[in-house]
Amino acid sequence: METVKMKSGEFLVKDIDAKEIFIPEEFNEEQRMIAQTCRDFMDAEVFPNLDKIDKGDRELMKGILHKAAELGMLGIAVPEEYNGFGQDFVTQMLVAETTGAGYSFSVAYMCHCGIGTMPILYYGNNEQRLRYVSRLATGELIGSYCLTEPGAGSDANSGKTNARLSEDGKHYILNGQKMWITNGGFADTQVVFAKIDNDRILSAFIVESNWPGVVIGPDEHKMGIKGSSTTQIYYNDVKVPVENMLGARGEGFRIALSILHMGRMKLGANVIGAAKQTITDAVRYANERKQFGVLISTFGAIKHKLAQMVIKAYAQESAIYRVSKDVDNLINQYKSEGCDHGRAGIDGISHYAVEDAILKVWGSEMLDFVVDEGVQIHGGMGYSAEMNIDRGYRDSRINRIFEGTNEINRLLVVESATKRAMKGEYDLFGPAKELYENLDNITDGQVAGESYFDQKKRYMKNFKKAIMIMIHATMEKLGKKYMAEQEVVNNLANMIMELYMVESMALRIEKLESINGTRDVYRDMLNVFTYDTAYLIRKNARDAIYSITEGKEADALIKAIKNLTHVEGVNTMAARRRIADRLIEDNEYKF
Repeated sequence: METVKMKSGEFLVKDIDAKEIFIPEEFNEEQRMIAQTCRDFMDAEVFPNLDKIDKGDRELMKGILHKAAELGMLGIAVPEEYNGFGQDFVTQMLVAETTGAGYSFSVAYMCHCGIGTMPILYYGNNEQRLRYVSRLATGELIGSYCLTEPGAGSDANSGKTNARLSEDGKHYILNGQKMWITNGGFADTQVVFAKIDNDRILSAFIVESNWPGVVIGPDEHKMGIKGSSTTQIYYNDVKVPVENMLGARGEGFRIALSILHMGRMKLGANVIGAAKQTITDAVRYANERKQFGVLISTFGAIKHKLAQMVIKAYAQESAIYRVSKDVDNLINQYKSEGCDHGRAGIDGISHYAVEDAILKVWGSEMLDFVVDEGVQIHGGMGYSAEMNIDRGYRDSRINRIFEGTNEINRLLVVESATKRAMKGEYDLFGPAKELYENLDNITDGQVAGESYFDQKKRYMKNFKKAIMIMIHATMEKLGKKYMAEQEVVNNLANMIMELYMVESMALRIEKLESINGTRDVYRDMLNVFTYDTAYLIRKNARDAIYSITEGKEADALIKAIKNLTHVEGVNTMAARRRIADRLIEDNEYKF
């Protein structure tokens, strides 16, 4: 069994050897076959029906999900004893990436396989798993997840939906309202969150949609993901058998938070598939469209856009599979210690709360950037509903709201990382204090004759030092209420996110070279991304410094951060052109 190389958030203070991470180039034959099955399914059943799907035909979407079930796609994450395939977390993420190109179908599919099924697998007892999970895995049932209410969005625990025990003690009587329920119009099962009596904390229940008192509203009219059935659901004295409580009384809030961690991670994989599809659509259009007598793919401005789209997608992919293998290793460790399969799975995913939030925020904003540039490359046709880029642009926007808004998740990045350090899971504050007390002695640490990857490792260490200094300075100046100053916390979160992404890319490319030898186009990507990251870390640090201090102390901090974010200059124009030329030659995303 592989050991856990790094705890959640520990990347802030610990270096890791490239050979110890997982990269997509290491997918085994079975994983590649599963991904190809998913691609073939998308080509046959989803892409030809995109216009019909977007008209909101509930039966069509349910029918496509049933066809996916026939191929086993609904049971990828479900153990064999419950009619699934029991694939590891890396494979689950590969499937999430592959199906991420499916627009509204992707939303319905991921809802069913993720938040519609996994709460019962992770927190249900064996009877509940046999009754529901085994049928969700085969498509006999389609699942949904009912948490949000009109007055309870980001503050999920403030929901008003209520459950009270019946006089005979056999049922909970459920009353309330839920909104923004994905698959709501055709789902057979619902994981519903409600407070029992006057409880302060939520409990969770498995509800069947055809039970008396369950009223399904019409589909909402939305900006994007128009083919995804999104409804309100009302509960009017619904009798829920006591044996359908999921987990223990009052455990609902924990279940909700844990499932959101999973959803964030899988969304982070989903957006990669959507980004790759958009990049392919954009370069193919650029290779066909002529202006001023030449293909627009020959224009420097277009090459800049294409290259930047590739760099960001590649970074997200590098980070996703790096942490996915960490999750697998931790799940296996929990199992070896005697933990139940379900709890081992969700505890393994939830442990990586810092990375979950990073990948959700950075990935959703990466896709928004990619589709926006995709529209621009298409020009006027990008604004036409005739092109898929129109659908991709509108569908992308929900990802910054899904699974907790990006504003909430930015706060979680910092809060989770610092709380783990406070619990002693890794030493952040000791080194941070030492750096802060020796600001005048900080240099960029440049060494004569260092190798290419040694230089990049030095940059990463310096970025980490810059972040540690800023965390200490923020907590020193703002005290225990530092989380209340959200603008400064956002600066810290941005620094942490950029570090994780660039380090993940650097580790991937170093390992890739050890397998396949040097390929300059990947170094071009890393050079540009590192150069840009240094600027972003420096900019966010400066903004935070001037928000919390001034005078000589601010000057000392600024000088230290400048030294720690100093990187070698890069001819970004030439590097981006080489990246774009590779994409243009391939005529699709093949990185």
